[in-house]
Amino acid sequence: MERCFVEACLIVGFVPNLYAYYAKNETALGDYLALQNRKTTLKTKEKEVINLVVSQFNGCNYCLSAHTQIGKMNGFTEDQILEVRTGKASFDSKLDALAKFVLSTVENRGRASEAVKEQFFVAGYTEANLIDVVIVIGDKTISNLIHNLADFEIDFPLAEELQTAVI
Repeated sequence: MERCFVEACLIVGFVPNLYAYYAKNETALGDYLALQNRKTTLKTKEKEVINLVVSQFNGCNYCLSAHTQIGKMNGFTEDQILEVRTGKASFDSKLDALAKFVLSTVENRGRASEAVKEQFFVAGYTEANLIDVVIVIGDKTISNLIHNLADFEIDFPLAEELQTAVI
């Protein structure tokens, strides 16, 4: 757990308040970091798409702010991040299918529309990817709920508000 914690803090350059809050529980931070650092079939950009869509859907300003910065560190522009938060990614057809799948999954509590699921698979995703997408949705939902309940200070630059309420 200690190695994962140090690596995570090195990425952002400080100990995020989310991690400090998890540390109030004897095992939560280690469990959370193990989940975040598990081996996955998804690329970093794909995980950021999931993190942004889920955080927008759940209204978690902490995670939106953190993942806006992490998304930029992984090559997304501000405009792309704002679009991804609406459940679309017109700049990349595969990420677009992923964003739509994630939004449909969270909106419908795991019952994504058949059309969106088909687009997900046509885009090149597999059942192994589907499982990993759901695990990342769960991971991000945990953090969203923790922040929304605890409402600790956001220690990242605040994410821009969406101009239209798409989600």
